[in-house]
Amino acid sequence: MRKDLGICLETGVEIGPALPVTSPIDGFYKDVQEMGGGRWDRSSLIRRLRGRR
Repeated sequence: MRKDLGICLETGVEIGPALPVTSPIDGFYKDVQEMGGGRWDRSSLIRRLRGRR
């Protein structure tokens, strides 16, 4: 997921669209990776929001 979000962010820099939600979501997935959830699915964001490890 972070790879794809990174591509979106890079493309946004190149062509200029506003992506106000993309960067925070990438940060959420970074937090999930740091929690050991690098291979978890999208539901991992719920764990992140609840602060569970």
